[in-house]
Amino acid sequence: MTTLQLNGQPATAKSDPSTPLLWVLRDELGLTGTKFGCGLAQCGACTVHLGGAPVRACVTPLAAAAGGAVTTIEGVAAGRVGAAVQAAWVKHDVAQCGYCQSGQIMSATALLTRVKKPSDAQIDEAMAGNLCRCGTYQRIRAAIHDAAASLA
Repeated sequence: MTTLQLNGQPATAKSDPSTPLLWVLRDELGLTGTKFGCGLAQCGACTVHLGGAPVRACVTPLAAAAGGAVTTIEGVAAGRVGAAVQAAWVKHDVAQCGYCQSGQIMSATALLTRVKKPSDAQIDEAMAGNLCRCGTYQRIRAAIHDAAASLA
């Protein structure tokens, strides 16, 4: 058994420690907001926070989260930054199909936690690992700037 803090609450997973965190979250713990995209850590759809840092849950073993704090899209709005990012996403109508958006929001929240007023270049760098098949990158950038302004 592996214990961790999941969205601020204690959680226990029975899965093998080598199981990718994504499958533990979705299949064992019932949190399906984190999406499977590529399984190779290249698309960003499965992004969660581990100890506050964005990680790709599809390639992060459960063992890496043992005793740590994991935040998923279901819990990110409990924090001031996550709530601001989600509000900006709605305001700017970022999502089209929506599939990649949980990972996009998690990466944007991690960026704004580190950098209070990011430049376009900083946004592009932080979000580079998150692919959006619908091409909403301009709206994503606008939403991040808006969230930063609302937090100032």
